[in-house]
Amino acid sequence: MILTLPLSLNDIKNLKAGDSVFLSGAVLTARDCAHKRIDEYLDGNKQLPFEIKDSVIYYAGPCPAKNGMASGSCGPTTSSRMESFAPRLLDLGLRAIIGKGEISKEVVTAIKRNGAIYFSAIGGAGALYASRINKSECIAFEDLLTEAVYKLEVKNFPVIVACDSYGNCIY
Repeated sequence: MILTLPLSLNDIKNLKAGDSVFLSGAVLTARDCAHKRIDEYLDGNKQLPFEIKDSVIYYAGPCPAKNGMASGSCGPTTSSRMESFAPRLLDLGLRAIIGKGEISKEVVTAIKRNGAIYFSAIGGAGALYASRINKSECIAFEDLLTEAVYKLEVKNFPVIVACDSYGNCIY
């Protein structure tokens, strides 16, 4: 199945755990340090320099690009490392998460509560994912280097529905 981002609520409702999907459109990256900074902004009632609502966050930190590439290797980070942040972002309207590995019951509950979705990306396939990135731009927290927030334009980015909006998980 091929889906264009941003995902509609109807797109999400039609996805089932185990479905293979190719995503095209804008994806934000955020790893541990970026999530901590996002949390600090929200705790301080500061406006984020990007929109969470309806966004997709890829738990990744793109490596620097080689000549002719939009991004260097860009494989997924283990999702459990962002578990303490995910429910809050989902409650703010985050539409989807891309990561790898299992997620906690708390995150599954937040996915169900918000009609969101969790996609799993393949660990060890960073070069493949880099080949699906057409554009990469640092949009926030540049001082965090590869852990900054990047806006990626992806085309045919392969993922698997790991947890659908009904709470069904492949793990």
